[in-house]
Amino acid sequence: MDKFVIKGGSALSGEIVAAGNKNAALPILAACLLTDEELVLTNVPRIRDIETQVAVLEGLGVRASWGPDNELRLQADDVASTAPDEALSARIRASFLLAGPLLARFGEARMPPPGGDFIGRRRLDPHLDALLGMGARIEGQREVLISAPPGGLRPSGIFMDEPSVMATENALMAAALTPGPTTISNAACEPHVQDLARLLAKMGAQIDGIGSNVMTVHGRDRLGGAEHRVCADHIEVASFMALAAATGGELRVRDAVPEDLITIRRAFRRLGLTSMIEGDDVLVPPEQKLEVRDDLGDAIPKIDDGPWPAFPADLTSIALALATQARGTILIFEKMFENRLFFVDKLVAMGARITLCDPHRAIVSGPSRLHGERLESPDIRAGMAMLIAALCAGGTSEIGNVVQIDRGYERIDERLRDLGARIERVAVEPVPA
Repeated sequence: MDKFVIKGGSALSGEIVAAGNKNAALPILAACLLTDEELVLTNVPRIRDIETQVAVLEGLGVRASWGPDNELRLQADDVASTAPDEALSARIRASFLLAGPLLARFGEARMPPPGGDFIGRRRLDPHLDALLGMGARIEGQREVLISAPPGGLRPSGIFMDEPSVMATENALMAAALTPGPTTISNAACEPHVQDLARLLAKMGAQIDGIGSNVMTVHGRDRLGGAEHRVCADHIEVASFMALAAATGGELRVRDAVPEDLITIRRAFRRLGLTSMIEGDDVLVPPEQKLEVRDDLGDAIPKIDDGPWPAFPADLTSIALALATQARGTILIFEKMFENRLFFVDKLVAMGARITLCDPHRAIVSGPSRLHGERLESPDIRAGMAMLIAALCAGGTSEIGNVVQIDRGYERIDERLRDLGARIERVAVEPVPA
């Protein structure tokens, strides 16, 4: 187990290249189960969640090999099981993304409970409802056996009771290997969902409406291999933008996808973070005057999340940490997960002025002069928020349980050092029970 030791007070400046989108790569890895031909992926982030998903696939019989420059080759021509390993599945939420591909190609999937961040209730019902709509049979409660009807899944019309990202992805993959048209309404349309759809199109499915909340998949009875570059991670790009602005640095993020940042940049402007676009790069100018921009009539503004294209839920923790360094008062309204904001006591201990109104709303007044503290990271995005706070703070901070941060950000300590951060990874001896 490792911890980060951080000496705050340095401006982060320089250039960084956006990593591949973790939330796109995870379902794209699962899509290898739809074909016996090879899938060649590039720009795959080398993070813990990806390594775990690869291990789950290898446990089923998929052959996986890493190449240079974050290339990953996958081939599922000798799958021996339709039951993902329970212990590995318990590490990540994305293990449940194997349900759709296994069901469509092999007729069944024996799915153990998935893991993931404890940020609130995360329903599996939308996944199962979508597969039920295609004729599947569901048995069990904790471990779920999903079976296809005689003759295989049927194309159908699916209406999501919520625009769940992973449920949409499971439905897309199942429909891609089900001959005929399947329409998914109230679908999630985040950039990572779009990237999966683009891969499935390369594999042979025709998908209409990519980028909208109504997609029609014209499935095939057989899909082929493909080569695909995973899209840039807009959540990581925004995290680095916030890091640079909070520490007063100047940053260029290369190979970002500017069209995925429109809503994010608008929300950040409410905190005084201005940015510029040059081609595929995003620039954060130095020494910004972070100041909350009140709504008309001097009303307190808010940053709230929602399904795409609204502000992403994964960035509410990041926005909250940035708000501690902006002059003024703002409401952070996390609508989607009831436990996401429960890390704010860590920032309060560092000197932040935050009032947690209820599980979904926090009022932040800034700027706060933060000081170093010992912290524990409860989840990926809260861990990044703590990193932002620690890099702003006076003195030294320690962040434990950094395995959570490693799950979502590739070589984060090395990349931050390249920008001037004083951060070290230190091994921690386990404490006997």
